[in-house]
Amino acid sequence: MDFWEAFGHVAFLQNALIAGILAGLGCGVVGSFVVVKRIGFLAGGIAHTVLGGMGVAYYLGKSPLSGALVAALLAALLIGWVSLQWREREDTLISAFWSMGMAVGMIFISRTPGYNVDLMGYLFGNILMVSQAQLYLMAAVDGVIILTVMLFYKQFLALSFDEEFARLRGVPVTFFYLLLLCMVALTVVLLIQVVGLILVIALLMLPAAIAGQYMGSLVGMMLLASLLGMLFTSAGLAISYEPDLPAGSTIVLVTGGAYLFSTVGTGLRQRWRAQR
Repeated sequence: MDFWEAFGHVAFLQNALIAGILAGLGCGVVGSFVVVKRIGFLAGGIAHTVLGGMGVAYYLGKSPLSGALVAALLAALLIGWVSLQWREREDTLISAFWSMGMAVGMIFISRTPGYNVDLMGYLFGNILMVSQAQLYLMAAVDGVIILTVMLFYKQFLALSFDEEFARLRGVPVTFFYLLLLCMVALTVVLLIQVVGLILVIALLMLPAAIAGQYMGSLVGMMLLASLLGMLFTSAGLAISYEPDLPAGSTIVLVTGGAYLFSTVGTGLRQRWRAQR
């Protein structure tokens, strides 16, 4: 039975495909801001700090996703504040949050009996295990992200391209910068179930980076990045099905391959135009 034949009969594949589409939508919108503003390292710091919250929640017998959500938002606010206050030491301080978050997570998870299976699931993701309740949560997070962007698009646009210009226009830069990082945090939690903590940055940034090579506006970039994210997650899921490969890793390889192909193609096209 191939993937599309099985898709019509197997509920967990249907959930997985919907989860991939929802993740592609969220990462396309937020990833465009991350790429334009070049805050991929901050997003990486937030993503890896999440493991600390998941470890504490798991140790206390709570939902790891609720711990991830709290940790992601706290990390976004702390890292954002550090970034604004100590720009000259930003990299070192974010690295400290990054490594300490993972260390706290590992310590608490190691104190919880039978942690290995779930730890692997959250580190590398398991899109095939997404439940109906998690789909509702992912749809709600997407809704919050899209509504926030629609309400404050002009402020985010000014902030992304020129903070000084935004400040001169009366935009409260600190507030919207922290709000943007909170949206990154929500997207990270959204993607944990699909590709896991280790690979989350790839799906957050690469579709937006490809879209940036072809689109001249931020809105166009968001739309194309969302479509590409949905396409890559669906293609990775279908490719991984028959040979029984890890779905999250396959999705990231498809996304990374598309980015390399697009980057090389764009470079060759620009060189050819320059020689005409």
